[in-house]
Amino acid sequence: MSHYYINDSKLNHQIKSYETSVNHISFTFYTDRGVFSRDNLDFGSRVLLETIQLDQSVKTIIDMGCGYGPIGLCIAKMYPDKHVYLFDINERAIDLAQKNQKENQISNVNIEISNLFDNVKINSDVIVTNPPIRAGKQTVFKLYDDAYKHLNVGGVLYVVIQKKQGAPSSVTHLKDIFHNCEVIEKKNGYWILFAQK
Repeated sequence: MSHYYINDSKLNHQIKSYETSVNHISFTFYTDRGVFSRDNLDFGSRVLLETIQLDQSVKTIIDMGCGYGPIGLCIAKMYPDKHVYLFDINERAIDLAQKNQKENQISNVNIEISNLFDNVKINSDVIVTNPPIRAGKQTVFKLYDDAYKHLNVGGVLYVVIQKKQGAPSSVTHLKDIFHNCEVIEKKNGYWILFAQK
């Protein structure tokens, strides 16, 4: 069984594309077998993108577990004056994210392979994530712990997670690390969490 949060070079390719619009900006995304939400922009990511608000002081954003790039690339196109760093363990997803960067003519991004924050050498003002729930709670909580370490002081973490897939325990864990965590949006079972360092 192949999962989107691992590398599976044996998986056959079946590249396709879809078009979508986020906050009145149009995008084309190429996807393939072995990546998360390959048929369309998943509902949770859309809610996250429609909820995020970045002010002038934000210069850098990390999209952790970027997949083929919909969250990070959308943010980069919505905020061309900011720089977005996209990371994922899945090499196929990273290749697609780079293809999607070119397809959507986005220049203010870096796209690199990393197992969670293992290869991340920067700190940022904002971290966004649609975490790899199927990788297990231990992996998701490590993502939160490392996100705290890679935020500048005053920086914020945005997380989208379904209530039934562990949103309440994520809130508890984030409160332990950040000493704060708000649920700033709830829609169709998805929660958007906001924590500030």
